[in-house]
Amino acid sequence: MRDRSSPVDGDDPSNVLFETWLTARAAIALLDRALASADLDAEDFAVYSVLRQAGEISPGELARWMSAPATTVSSHVKRLVARGHVRQVPHPGDRRSYRLTLTDAGQHAHTSAGQHFLPALAAVEAALPRPAGDVQQALRELHGAIGVAAERV
Repeated sequence: MRDRSSPVDGDDPSNVLFETWLTARAAIALLDRALASADLDAEDFAVYSVLRQAGEISPGELARWMSAPATTVSSHVKRLVARGHVRQVPHPGDRRSYRLTLTDAGQHAHTSAGQHFLPALAAVEAALPRPAGDVQQALRELHGAIGVAAERV
């Protein structure tokens, strides 16, 4: 990883969107490393976490949560279903649709990966210059601002 204190070519490319992109890339790299021995990557772990919390979720809801196109979510879901970690269940109100839920194997994979995730989370929180709750609130506000901007652009 490059030294963040040295701007590229002497120019400081910093702005809130660029810093967000850099932060997201660094977080994904950290989690990919931490979760490697659990055979999940950062995106898998995040999706499993959402599915575990939601119980059941539609592919459209998952796409909105991931800020991803339906085709991306569809290919991701196919991979997780093939892995035996996600099951598609009929949607109770729409026979043309389905909902996603973790299987027992998926819940076990998430729990096992969590044992690798928690030390990474603790290390990041320990290195924060302010309380984690304050940082989370700022990130929620940033996420909301990006959502508003996305509707205008």
